[in-house]
Amino acid sequence: MTTAASRGLDPEVYRGDFPILSQGVRDGRPLVYLDNAATTQRPRQVIQAMVDTYEHHYANVHRGIHWLAERTTELYEAAREKVRQFINAPAGEQIVFTSGTTGAINLVARSWGDANVRAGDEILVTEMEHHSNLVPWHQLAERTGAVVRHLPLTEDGRLDLAPFDALLSRRTRLVAVTAVSNVLGTINPVEEIIRRAHDVGAVVLVDGAQSVPHLPTDVAAMDVDFLAFSGHKMLGPSGVGVLYGKRDLLEAMPPFLGGGSMIRRVTLEGFDPGDVPARFEAGTPAIVPAIGLGAAIDYLAAIPADAIHEHERRLVERAHEALASVEGLRIIGPPPEDKAGIVTFTLGRIHPHDIAQLLDRHNIAVRAGHHCAMPLHRRYRLSATTRASFYFYNTPAEVDALAGALDQVRQVFQRRK
Repeated sequence: MTTAASRGLDPEVYRGDFPILSQGVRDGRPLVYLDNAATTQRPRQVIQAMVDTYEHHYANVHRGIHWLAERTTELYEAAREKVRQFINAPAGEQIVFTSGTTGAINLVARSWGDANVRAGDEILVTEMEHHSNLVPWHQLAERTGAVVRHLPLTEDGRLDLAPFDALLSRRTRLVAVTAVSNVLGTINPVEEIIRRAHDVGAVVLVDGAQSVPHLPTDVAAMDVDFLAFSGHKMLGPSGVGVLYGKRDLLEAMPPFLGGGSMIRRVTLEGFDPGDVPARFEAGTPAIVPAIGLGAAIDYLAAIPADAIHEHERRLVERAHEALASVEGLRIIGPPPEDKAGIVTFTLGRIHPHDIAQLLDRHNIAVRAGHHCAMPLHRRYRLSATTRASFYFYNTPAEVDALAGALDQVRQVFQRRK
């Protein structure tokens, strides 16, 4: 059977929907945007959905009984339902809107963690985690006396699963793992990790910031306990993210933030928390960003997720081949078939910030630094790297432009010797 993935995704079908991709940057030359792991661009459909809400449908949600408030509430809750369908969650009540992946992970650390982790318990993370999936667990360990342990990496950028079972024990309360490394692009075997963690009674949180926008995601099939991801990395606005949780876990978790919306009853002596997800959405939520995320999901739902992944894989494969011709360039991480749309590299002794600055003169946007993953960089004896990251609107010509510009960067520094 011929599928969309096997036929190949044509990025030109979609690029016209993204105004920022066609605007001139310098001398009228277009932008080559290769910083999608940091944040993606937004199509007109998402921008217009937010504008329409502000112009025609905006009021506060859940409280008012006038038409405008009811209409805004309908749009807000419709966005929640779109998220539910997109990740195949059993019920909308299991979708909690947060400020982003970081906010979602911190919610779990503060609410579930404070209620369930005690001195001597263990939290297992990996050496490739983003700081947002490390720091909250270190903070939890500081509050409770728990111990944070880590799963190491192999030289080629994969998780070393050989010691996994030895690291797991009945003391392991939580395993926190990214589905896709934001530095290496490595696609991790999260379903296997979840299964093995569940065998010892541990709860699993998956950081889906780099996976949900790029790979098919089915929380029911994964049997994941918690999944966190962000709107701005999947065509939506910043300021909104999602925490999915199993219903029994969410219902047993105390509220993290107090205020309006998260209560059932308040007296001068105390309060009764509301049901999920309201108990975790204190105060006025990110109403328009959530509606914008719903519009982003509408857009993405029309593109087969396997086609997005296959297109990115082909771009990564082309990047590996093209960058191999740049003298002194070293790609960090696994081969193209084992990763998502991320290519991270070093170029001789040229500092990644200098590389990014010179690429910017070619209108090529990449990311340089430690990418909020200092332990990973330390593992490979690096202080910083340069990262190019792709999405379905990127083209093979843009990959070639990156390779050509990097060769010019190399020549610039060669002449300075």
